[in-house]
Amino acid sequence: MHMDWIEVKVHTTTAASEAVGEAMIRCGAEGTMVEDRADVPDPSKPNGYWEIIDPHMIDQMPEDVVVHAWFQPDSVFPERMQTLRDSLQRVRASFADAGSLLLETDQVKDEDWSEVWKQFYKPFRAGKRLVVCPTWEHYDAKEDDLVIRMDPGMAFGSGTHETTGMCLDLLDQIVTSGSRVMDVGTGSGILAIGAGLLGAKEVLAIDIDPQAVKVARENVELNHLSDCITVREGNLLDGSEDAVCDICIANIIADIILLFAEPLRSHILPGGYFLCSGIIRERGDEVQAGLLSAGYEIVRREERGEWTAFLCRR
Repeated sequence: MHMDWIEVKVHTTTAASEAVGEAMIRCGAEGTMVEDRADVPDPSKPNGYWEIIDPHMIDQMPEDVVVHAWFQPDSVFPERMQTLRDSLQRVRASFADAGSLLLETDQVKDEDWSEVWKQFYKPFRAGKRLVVCPTWEHYDAKEDDLVIRMDPGMAFGSGTHETTGMCLDLLDQIVTSGSRVMDVGTGSGILAIGAGLLGAKEVLAIDIDPQAVKVARENVELNHLSDCITVREGNLLDGSEDAVCDICIANIIADIILLFAEPLRSHILPGGYFLCSGIIRERGDEVQAGLLSAGYEIVRREERGEWTAFLCRR
């Protein structure tokens, strides 16, 4: 059946963009995408990881952070928009700077809407060996490259290159052939797949969102890693999982990392690693203090753009 969609855009800031996206999903959005200059690494910086990025990409992006979402134009759409406006006022109250929160709408034809967000996914290098490449892009792999093929799925935004990149880079340095890895809040499965390609013995990818689990499973199969990666819907903290690992990854947000840090320790073997990212830079010190009080030793603190990651040891 042919259907037009309504694209809703909200102008905000990097710090508030995740909360805006969550509000849109709660109001019934079919998918979200974040357009943020902070997510595109500066190709002029000589760190060697980002040479695949088109330097003109940043110039074409809006000054604001813009969160896009797609809604069905049904009879409850006006009601959804009123709920969204109310939610955005709560976002404004929760952040020192949430931007203008200007809301715009556009009509999008059915055959166009899936193409709109694809333009934001380009191949990018993460660390020495790993390269992330969307299924619809061509990439000429170099001899030592390990290429993660991704179909991110509409529900997962454009994926911040910097948070993902830092995690993959750090994984490249710590994963060994015997590693048992857990990826908490796996989303598209990208970090679990990275660990699998780097030679981890077994990987458990877990998420509470059934849509995430479906997409992650498809991506694991796409990369021929079903033998070593198990994708499961669940919550590590409800006591139903007794899995232990050498490396636990949580690329989520600061609040969840602070909540999870202490209970996750029981799932990490003594001397094992906890790798966490998705932390907005201004909350880095707060998360570091939380990790230390939960009993971790900070091995490394990485910062790229607006984002912070921690590699810790139990």
